[in-house]
Amino acid sequence: MASFPAMTSEQLVSAPPNLVQQCQHSTLGKCLPGAFYVHISTLRHLDKALQQYEAKARPYLRDDIPLTLVKFHFEQPKLSYLYYPDFDQVAHPALHASIQVSLVTGQLHYRDYSQTPNPPVLHRKETFVAPDYPRYQDFVELTRQQEAFGLLDNSRVIGTQQGWQARLQQHKLIIHDHALACPLTPKQAIAKPKIERHKAAIVRKALSKPVRLALEAGLFTSQMSFFDYGCGHGGDVSRIGQKGFQAMGWDPFYQPNSPQQLADIVNLGYVINVIEDLAERREALLQAWQLTQRVMIVAAQVLVADSRRGLVAYEDGIITRRNTFQKYYEQEELKAYIDQVLGVDAIPAALGIYFVFRDPSQAEAFRASRFRSRATMPRVRLSVKRFEECKALLQPLMDFVTERGRVPTADELLPEQLEPLTREFGSVKRAFNVVVKVTDTGEWDAIATKRRQDLLVYLALSHFGKRPKLRDLSPVVQNDIKALFSSYRQACTAADLMLLSLGNLELLANHCQQSTVGKQMPDSLWVHLSALEKLDPLLRLYEGCVSRTLGRPIEATVVKLNYTKPQITYLFFPDFDNVPHPILHTSMKVGLQDLQVRYRDFDPQDDPPILLQKELLLSPDYPNYDKFAKLSRQEQDWGVLDGSSYITLNDWNQRLDEQCTQLQGYRLAWRKDADPYTLKLRKSQVRARQRVKSEE
Repeated sequence: MASFPAMTSEQLVSAPPNLVQQCQHSTLGKCLPGAFYVHISTLRHLDKALQQYEAKARPYLRDDIPLTLVKFHFEQPKLSYLYYPDFDQVAHPALHASIQVSLVTGQLHYRDYSQTPNPPVLHRKETFVAPDYPRYQDFVELTRQQEAFGLLDNSRVIGTQQGWQARLQQHKLIIHDHALACPLTPKQAIAKPKIERHKAAIVRKALSKPVRLALEAGLFTSQMSFFDYGCGHGGDVSRIGQKGFQAMGWDPFYQPNSPQQLADIVNLGYVINVIEDLAERREALLQAWQLTQRVMIVAAQVLVADSRRGLVAYEDGIITRRNTFQKYYEQEELKAYIDQVLGVDAIPAALGIYFVFRDPSQAEAFRASRFRSRATMPRVRLSVKRFEECKALLQPLMDFVTERGRVPTADELLPEQLEPLTREFGSVKRAFNVVVKVTDTGEWDAIATKRRQDLLVYLALSHFGKRPKLRDLSPVVQNDIKALFSSYRQACTAADLMLLSLGNLELLANHCQQSTVGKQMPDSLWVHLSALEKLDPLLRLYEGCVSRTLGRPIEATVVKLNYTKPQITYLFFPDFDNVPHPILHTSMKVGLQDLQVRYRDFDPQDDPPILLQKELLLSPDYPNYDKFAKLSRQEQDWGVLDGSSYITLNDWNQRLDEQCTQLQGYRLAWRKDADPYTLKLRKSQVRARQRVKSEE
């Protein structure tokens, strides 16, 4: 994802109001999430508004500057002109120079790539030009050949000259005048290894992670059917059946005679990563999708440590010691593959796990639900006879308003709920007026504000896909928007402005530093996953830019929101609830500009960081919050927390030794084996600190 610098109202009007939509709907040019690219010769074919917008930059350019492509930036009022001197002659020309023009100041920014050892290169050249371009058909044919060989898959790693050459070498191909060819040097034929796919099947003692997540997400409802495509030993089938659902499965090795049948929920769990044949892998994904009536679960391996040790490279994956094949996807690569094959916008549930909905409105309802924060029903403060007499009738209404932040329409309540209410009060609105009389109106308003913020986060994140029209949303979400905003357009505008402000790191830092939730660190805000929903909506949106596309790691404990650079890090502290100062086990760092994921494991033998003052990351309603806070107060009083925003395990143990203290559960105690004089001195220092604190 590109960064989003803050823009003034004067800057915003420099571009056509529907610039992004015009670019996205253009039949010519290449549209990426943050910009639109087109060949200089194709400008005359574009919409007049785009031509006029580009013409604003021309006066700032010198006539002798060579130009090849024009880049329309979506987030800022500026254009870039890119020079590829060998565009027509070379199949994948390298970038020679770029000139960026600010339409606000007229300032030029020139960057020379001619001496860069690994410059960016172009792919799919036909997308930049019009069909009447002289070599258009040559470009089209080359792209067709490359797609057939899978050369353009996972495009992030082939964007530079070295990455592209490595891809060609991997496939043992060369390019000769816009056509693929094999090298002339004869090579010994390599026998195709025998892959034993069935050995990859795992005997599980519980539900697999993908199916468990689907259950926890509420995808299984009454009377739903389940089919496991590639069910292996059938563990998920039997366990889902035990929960009362109709469950069936098929596997080419273990259950080849079972019929493949339609089902509401189809699971394709860790199947596509064990199929070595690219065409067969694609066919498996398509076949499972054809069986899906409501939602498909797709899972594949993504997190692997040292995956090359003792393994043999084959096709686009590896052959393991057990003679099975494994394709280890990067998370964004897996989503791109699912979306491309099925023509969908898959929703990440966790690393390597995606939900694909058959009905787009159900998909959007699910997306919206993921960004709905919890709310507590306002407490009844007054005793009113009419309310007490009708409390049972009013309870479903109160539950609904707490959940949605608005009064339900007549068709949103069950008949057995609606009819008694209207009979007793005349209308749903009058019934809720009775509730308002015995509760605090401000608390209901706060719930409505919370739900309005939830929708803004959801709508802002929908900017990265194809934002649905209002009519494409589920009826309940449509009613939410109508009740909480003046219009859908107004809601989308507010959401986009909030998204735009994420590029202002100063603003982001201000929100982090003023947050009442989370632990303040020198360059970031740390928040426990359970408290994420209590953050300011801008900070929730910041984290959502990652989790919407990649999903959160299931094991994640803490989210680190960096405000000195656009970066989110998920931290895993396995013993967070049970150990006073848990050790960091794993981190997953994601840069928002490229969504590149970087993992790091922390070995306990290598002095890993530990977590202090756990309660600062939590909200007060978290279990054992008071116990955590009590320990931190004691550690503060005894001076062992001084200057310790970040500390490693060895440094912490050394600090405890220096202070003559040790931890006994969730309390500090004096060490009995400490030097008597030093111990006496430390105790005296603690008493002095406590006197100063009491005087304050």
